[in-house]
Amino acid sequence: MQLARRRFLHLAACAAALPAMPRMARAQAYPTRPIRIVVGFAAGIAPDIIARLVGQALSERLAQSVVIENRPGAGSNIGAGVVAKATPDGYTLLMAVPSNTISQMLYSNLGFDFLHDIAPVAGLARSVFILVVNPAVPAATVGEFIAYAKANPGKINFATPGVGSTPHVFGEMLKMMTGLEMQHVPYRGNIFPDLLGGQVQASFVTIASSAGYIHEGKLRALGVTTATRAPALPNVPPIGDAVPGYEASSWYGFGAPSGTPAAIIAKLDREIEAVLADEQMKARFAGMGIDPMFMAAAEFAKFIAEEAEKWGKVVKFADIKPA
Repeated sequence: MQLARRRFLHLAACAAALPAMPRMARAQAYPTRPIRIVVGFAAGIAPDIIARLVGQALSERLAQSVVIENRPGAGSNIGAGVVAKATPDGYTLLMAVPSNTISQMLYSNLGFDFLHDIAPVAGLARSVFILVVNPAVPAATVGEFIAYAKANPGKINFATPGVGSTPHVFGEMLKMMTGLEMQHVPYRGNIFPDLLGGQVQASFVTIASSAGYIHEGKLRALGVTTATRAPALPNVPPIGDAVPGYEASSWYGFGAPSGTPAAIIAKLDREIEAVLADEQMKARFAGMGIDPMFMAAAEFAKFIAEEAEKWGKVVKFADIKPA
């Protein structure tokens, strides 16, 4: 009887200790079920494609399914809201993009705070944008474009996919830093028919979407938004050469609900770093005009804070209001 009592007490003590199992032990077991990556955009565009490429490679490394869930709408706010309210256990991740930091500055009633409710996990990649103009615009360089726009106020309209989009704030930052005048024209659909036809004169576009038009002479590339030249367009200088300090890019990374155990985030960091170092993955990214940009959680958090500050200044300067 005494032996049975001792055994019961021993088992009870073990059971009581289970909830207090160290987080590191849980992280070593992670993942034990499928991981969901929420993408706040429709299938087939860059955030979705990157999520699927990285997700497939992660699935192989973690020996667990990785499921992509598209929740498009409101510039990724719908998807971010889903993740912000999810259980912080490492099984729900967000494909984070610049729109998330811009929206935080643009909207006052999102229902969540991206900077506090989403924990940065890892930076994945960035894509270069190009300032392009219709060939009818008499400018071959960024400097000439700025001079022409200043001398001809009201004659330059720049097209974007919508209010608060990355191309929109890229253009507003150029206006803020140079004092040039150009009118924003937001589109709900494809901007290229009107850009090629001359109804709008300029835009900030990706290499993947515009390289063919540039090589055919249907659009003129004036400058890339990043601080260095893009390998796919080595003859196009950075906008920053003419406008010191100008730098912008679209970036992609993973976030998780705030409170996700640090050990799980560290494990994801290690696996993501290995995925992005793979030569085949680098080649897939290069084919889309995208550069791998691995950043571990702490570095990615610093980067996001800097991005939020940068675009907050632009939103305030341009007095951008939600559409």
